[in-house]
Amino acid sequence: MKKINKFLIKNKNTFEVIVWSWFFSFNLSLVSQVNWTTDGDSYYKLENNQLLTYTLPNHDAKTVITEAQLTPDSRSEPLKIDHFSFSLDQQKVLLFTNTKKVWRLKTKGDYWVFNFKTNTLRQIGTSLKPSSLMFAKFSPDGNTIAYVSENNLYTEDDASGTINPLTTNGTVSLINGTFDWAYEEEFACRDGFRWSPDSKSIAYWQIDASEIKKFYMVNNTAAIYSQLVPLEYPKVGEKPSACSVGVVNISDSKTKWMNIPGDPSQNYLVRMEFIPNTNDLLIQQLNRKQNQIKLYMVDALKGSAKIIYEESDEAWVDLFQLGNTYAIDYTNDFSFLKESNSILWASEKDGWRHLYQISLEGKPEVLITKGEYDVIDLKYIHNKEGFVYYLASPDNATQKYLYKTNLNGNGKNKLLSPASLKGSHDYSFSSNGNYAAHTFSNHFTPYSKEFISIANHKALTEEESILRNVKKLEKKSTTEFFSITTADNVEMDGWMVKPTNFDPNKKYPVVFYVYSEPAGTTVNDTYNTSKNRLYNGDMAKDGYIYISLDNRGTPSPKGREWRKSIYRKIGVVNINDQAMAAKEILKWNFIDSERVAVWGWSGGGSATLNLMFQYPEIYKTGIAIAAVANQLTYDNIYQERYMGLPQENKEDFITGSPITYAKNLEGNLLYIHGTGDDNVHYQNAELLLNELIKNNKQFQFMPYPNRTHGISEGEGTRKHLATLYTNYLKLHCPPGGR
Repeated sequence: MKKINKFLIKNKNTFEVIVWSWFFSFNLSLVSQVNWTTDGDSYYKLENNQLLTYTLPNHDAKTVITEAQLTPDSRSEPLKIDHFSFSLDQQKVLLFTNTKKVWRLKTKGDYWVFNFKTNTLRQIGTSLKPSSLMFAKFSPDGNTIAYVSENNLYTEDDASGTINPLTTNGTVSLINGTFDWAYEEEFACRDGFRWSPDSKSIAYWQIDASEIKKFYMVNNTAAIYSQLVPLEYPKVGEKPSACSVGVVNISDSKTKWMNIPGDPSQNYLVRMEFIPNTNDLLIQQLNRKQNQIKLYMVDALKGSAKIIYEESDEAWVDLFQLGNTYAIDYTNDFSFLKESNSILWASEKDGWRHLYQISLEGKPEVLITKGEYDVIDLKYIHNKEGFVYYLASPDNATQKYLYKTNLNGNGKNKLLSPASLKGSHDYSFSSNGNYAAHTFSNHFTPYSKEFISIANHKALTEEESILRNVKKLEKKSTTEFFSITTADNVEMDGWMVKPTNFDPNKKYPVVFYVYSEPAGTTVNDTYNTSKNRLYNGDMAKDGYIYISLDNRGTPSPKGREWRKSIYRKIGVVNINDQAMAAKEILKWNFIDSERVAVWGWSGGGSATLNLMFQYPEIYKTGIAIAAVANQLTYDNIYQERYMGLPQENKEDFITGSPITYAKNLEGNLLYIHGTGDDNVHYQNAELLLNELIKNNKQFQFMPYPNRTHGISEGEGTRKHLATLYTNYLKLHCPPGGR
């Protein structure tokens, strides 16, 4: 199996990696990631300016690169390493330093090569702009390094240091070897090139965003005169960037363009890899509406393509995302099954997300997992033994467990996670499949990690055993999970935190936390799932009831119908479900129906506005952050996937947009937005403000100058935002029982 955790992601930087989605539950997958050695019996770790390996089962430590070896001759301090990756023969390692953020992640920086044979350390790309190199990786034979700099693709001979430009036409809008804003944001595509197995050529994406209109953000604080910040941003209804795949020969830098059927500006190319040990590419094309996928086998020498598989859905076809979606090289890689010359494929074609074998030779597909449950995530393919390991939770959509079954589709699903550990599990498998880092959490057990033997799912040492230590780890449970059925007969999962000194004879204010869109869930059985990081203090001690619910349309493992019922109905189905559930909750004797607040960020901000405007009789106070007020202002990939094309059904966009209902505001509204938000543009704030002003609706508004979607930049920003949030909530939805 092609591993996706080639680069180290430090846990201390997790919230920087997640960026604005910090307000969701902590990403357990990031906690569990381990950088395994190729043989799978050891893992790498950066400690005290050194690179070490720890060999299992006893975690025996060995220094691989010393602090002195990480110190260039011209410097007195060692390099500060963010990520690293090895050549296939493990004789060289690429070290990624001095990194800079590109939109969400730090994908630009400087690269150094350490050679174990010669004990030398040298910087690559030295004639190029500092901190401009992206996605450097060794050729399979280890002799050459390829990387992107300022939207051009380069190779560098490792022995001589000679740099060879493979493309020279790269600009801000003609992008070679990486992707534009929309591809990165909505498809998580970043690393845009692939070495051929024979090290003689490189296949790369080229994005032509020259026809994408620029959206201008305004920086009013950097100088006396304002500065325009342009961004190629395709709004919904605007055609996508044209996308092509070329294969460039390393020896002469000539590119052969692949002849992929279809209009490049009306289709997306979302996956591309060389089929192992061949000169053929496997390319996945997604049509503009994202309801049809085609797989092409493409001859990299001739450029000819033939279709080998296609699939469609009345709503949209999901891209099955493997493991850690925040890895810097993440581009939806294929999972090749060597024995059957096929790929592992995920599909909802039978109503549930299941795994299939899709043959590269035209043989019939094979259904691997079976039953009325969803595969949540793929963890490991053991080609040799014929097993696939995956996360699922057939009985509780808020949890995750490890299962395995036969790759040939003839086996039964076997639960591997300990049945006594109820909650959310995740795993990072070793390269050989013998070991895994196992991470566990639930709402009353902090994140715990152990290394296990896959054969028996037992900890390698008693000291690290979660089963042994779990009772010591557990905290007093303050979060209650529940389900509620609405008048529409929709059953929704939720969690609730009651006041510390709860008195059932009193009535308490309730604060609803919402997200509600297809990009994420909020009701997950993980530690701190109910923690409000924007609230200064303790909501329970202060006397609030805090609740969150997952409606239809959220990506819960409840089957295709649950997830895709929201198609063309964002702002309708999710809002109705949330409001109908709130109505049932307001029937509880201890809820004060006059003190009902709701808040959310991004899609949750949009939901907050819609709930305040569409159901003013329920929600009295709302705090909306970075919301899409008008769905016609957001990017084409996200909106067209879930809402269709506005040229065909514009009324759905209008019906689902909060701005349509702004005239109905009755309660207390605080609206917050960063003026430098490249994701949900500040434009949304001004459009909404105009509508509220037109209708003489009083509200409070807080713009944060030049802050992006996460509103985290600048000294004092987080403290200010939390103080603003807390003071407004306490003023308009006072805590305490009555």
